[in-house]
Amino acid sequence: MGNQQIVQKLWNLCNVLRDDGITYHQYVTELTYLLFLKMMKETGSEGAIPENYRWDSLTSLHGIDLKTHYQKLLIDLGNESNDILKQIYANAQTNIDEPKNLEKIVRSIDELDWYSAKEEGLGDLYEGLLEKNASETKSGAGQYFTPRVLIDAIVKLVDPQPGERCNDPAAGTFGFMIAADRHIRKQTDDYFDLGEKEAEFQRYKAFSGVELVRDTHRLALMNAMLHDIQGEIMLGDTLSDLGKDLKNFDVIMTNPPFGTKQGGERPTRDDLTFTSTNKQLNFLQHIYRALKPDGKARAAVVLPDNVLFESGVGAKIREDLMDKCNLHTILRLPTGIFYAQGVKTNVLFFTRGKTDIGNTKEVWVYDLRTNMPSFGKRTPLTKKHFEGFMDAYKAEDRTKVKDERFNVFTREEIQKKDNSLDIGLIADESLSIYENLPDPIDSAEEAIAKLEQAVGLLTEVVEELRAIEAGNSGEETGKVAELAGVSGNE
Repeated sequence: MGNQQIVQKLWNLCNVLRDDGITYHQYVTELTYLLFLKMMKETGSEGAIPENYRWDSLTSLHGIDLKTHYQKLLIDLGNESNDILKQIYANAQTNIDEPKNLEKIVRSIDELDWYSAKEEGLGDLYEGLLEKNASETKSGAGQYFTPRVLIDAIVKLVDPQPGERCNDPAAGTFGFMIAADRHIRKQTDDYFDLGEKEAEFQRYKAFSGVELVRDTHRLALMNAMLHDIQGEIMLGDTLSDLGKDLKNFDVIMTNPPFGTKQGGERPTRDDLTFTSTNKQLNFLQHIYRALKPDGKARAAVVLPDNVLFESGVGAKIREDLMDKCNLHTILRLPTGIFYAQGVKTNVLFFTRGKTDIGNTKEVWVYDLRTNMPSFGKRTPLTKKHFEGFMDAYKAEDRTKVKDERFNVFTREEIQKKDNSLDIGLIADESLSIYENLPDPIDSAEEAIAKLEQAVGLLTEVVEELRAIEAGNSGEETGKVAELAGVSGNE
């Protein structure tokens, strides 16, 4: 049984838990608690786990005894002195109500072909589960799982090297850093070409990240561990004071979360030149400031369209970016590759300059969006779709590239448009309004996603208003009313 079959078998167990009202994301988190114990047994690494909480302690119990033991196991492992145990089981609690369901999952995991799984790689098996979770529209997991084919294309072009410090300030499940590690291992015969100190640096220091959401942080730790990466993955917010110390990196690759700061508040950091409620603009500032100013440090960042054209502070941040860095390439991505069908995204590739002025002379833009299919479950994004872009990107003389999707814009042209980077889209070849209509299922899913987002925002406003009614000042009431889009007179 190969890893794909094992992933499918594990995924099908989610159906067992439907009656417990468990979401896909909760299920993957629950699987992580259990798979960690099983994988530690399979790799002979159970030494750090108290003997009474190892995998065999689960297989030897039944019914309510199993559930009681499991609940105690989660609490006690979260209080262990061992750092990895403490982080993976921090505040862990089970969402499984029925003891028989827990027993079925434990038995099913125990009966899988773990010999084959180890042969193919436990890390790949776990990544397969995360990918499966991200493909489920209802789970909303795509917001922290960037498609692997896109990650691989970015990593290949950014080309991280042995000895370089790589970081993801919005790490999600650590996909970018795992791909970077894989890329360097291929170049170095799995690090055997490196000296002992260099190999140790790769395992313990080369790759780091920050993740805000505790459950996602748990998945990132598990993913890194199964890929033999032991770099620091911090639980926290890069846009808080924690982010001030994240600097002098050689490589940053990331896909920051979409949206605005909750409640409309600005970041808590006081070291950013420009402040905004737009998370991506703040992340972009953090990223180009966190690169080592040596003329070689580089970044690739996935950002939504609004970052390219937002006026005011947005224009100032883009100008600052183009001064401090050489923003040499923008990839306009096709639609439908992330969890929200309507989100239009781009990848910005830039290199930090040695000085802070005039580093960008021209920007090359590759349009991989116009006249492309809308990607989704029925039309998956593949490596082949990136071939034209990768050839253009790597060309020794870009002016000789014969590809209508690849166009260049001078800094002067960009400045005349208020530093807008919403450029480079080619003419749409649709011959009638009836061609290239979106898939009706995708359209329905997009509408549902937008409605759910709107309901979430309204719920936040209602909760804030209730809190104010419970005793906050009239001045704060005005602020919340302003957030809700209501004038003071109304």
